[in-house]
Amino acid sequence: MNNELAILSATAASLGLVHTVLGPDHYLPFTVMARARGWKLAKTMWITFLCGLGHIGSSVLLGLAGAALGTAVGRLEAVESFRGNLAAWAMIAFGLVYAAWGVRRALRNRPHRHSHDHGDGTSHEHVHVHEDGHVHLHDAEVKASITPWVLFTIFVFGPCEPLIPLLMYPAAKHSVGGMVLVSGIFGAVTIATMMSIVAVTTLGLKRLTLGRMERYSHALAGATIFLCGAAIQFLGL
Repeated sequence: MNNELAILSATAASLGLVHTVLGPDHYLPFTVMARARGWKLAKTMWITFLCGLGHIGSSVLLGLAGAALGTAVGRLEAVESFRGNLAAWAMIAFGLVYAAWGVRRALRNRPHRHSHDHGDGTSHEHVHVHEDGHVHLHDAEVKASITPWVLFTIFVFGPCEPLIPLLMYPAAKHSVGGMVLVSGIFGAVTIATMMSIVAVTTLGLKRLTLGRMERYSHALAGATIFLCGAAIQFLGL
């Protein structure tokens, strides 16, 4: 490995770490969905890994195709920008829809009291929650299975902006092997950082007791995802 390729490899590791830490959309959606949906840590890690792989893989494939076809880096950056806008708006839309569903679910699941009179003149009250007794298991399973796929789709469309212009094309000047090496380092560090942050925040958030706000956990998760999408689209995070 020559000096320039070694520098690119070190840069790839640094960029993979920094761009993930500074991008809350890389980990917050998984943390809040795990809390709201009650995912076990192993499932959360698996979903995070697959989404990270889709996130990195789409940009790597685009960069490899561009290098093979001799496409100018400016054109690929335009494609990445378009994909970024698409992913941001998709995250905003998903967050809004999920938050609205969460609010509706919370209101339907609001505890209320029922009074029962008995023939002997006594009466009693008990707290009742409609959704606990009437939710259909099939509907719950469908919703649980769709959510990870929505996240995966959003992350596949989400580009890794620094990967192609700053790492892949400069590495391609040396060899295809160098291009693959640099991309692999960037991807491995990015996914490892995502999973590490998600693991820590998920375990921490599970210890947090929301009390009466617990039934709003889905709404809060949707609002968080919406804010992540808005931060990407309007703040450039």
